[in-house]
Amino acid sequence: MTSPETTPLGQSGIHHVAIRVRDFDASYAFYTDILGLTEKIHWGESPKRAVMLDLGDGNYLEMFERVDQAPPPEGHEPVILHFAIRTTKLDEALERARVAGCEVTMEPTDIDIPARQGIHPVHIAFFKGPDGELVELFENELT
Repeated sequence: MTSPETTPLGQSGIHHVAIRVRDFDASYAFYTDILGLTEKIHWGESPKRAVMLDLGDGNYLEMFERVDQAPPPEGHEPVILHFAIRTTKLDEALERARVAGCEVTMEPTDIDIPARQGIHPVHIAFFKGPDGELVELFENELT
C-alpha cells in the first residue's frame, strides 16, 4: 500500500458521491431509516434541498433534490454506472433494501477478481434505490 505522503494528492480518497433525486423525502427516508446513514449537513429549501449523509470512515452520500429531473431516455446509459457502499453486513443490508421495496438486480454473489496482484475475493450485490440509482453493496477483507 502506498503511504499517504507519497501520493500526488497527499492523503486522499473519495469524500462523497453525489446523486440527483426526484423524490427527496423517499430517498432520504430510505438511506437513513433503512440503510442507517446519518445526516451530516442539510441545506436549502424544497424543491432545491440537499444533504450529506455519513457513510462512515469520512465518506458521504450527497443528495440533491431535483423534482424536474427526467429519467434518462430508454437505451441511454447514465454517466455513473453505480456507486458502491462498503459494508461488513452485506446480506442484512440487502434484505433491508428488499423489504423496503427496492428491486434487487443481483443477489449476493461471491466473485474472485483476478488482478495483477493476485485473486481478490469479494462478496457483492446490487439493487435499485428509491430514485432508480444503482447501488452496489461491497464486502471483502479490505472493507
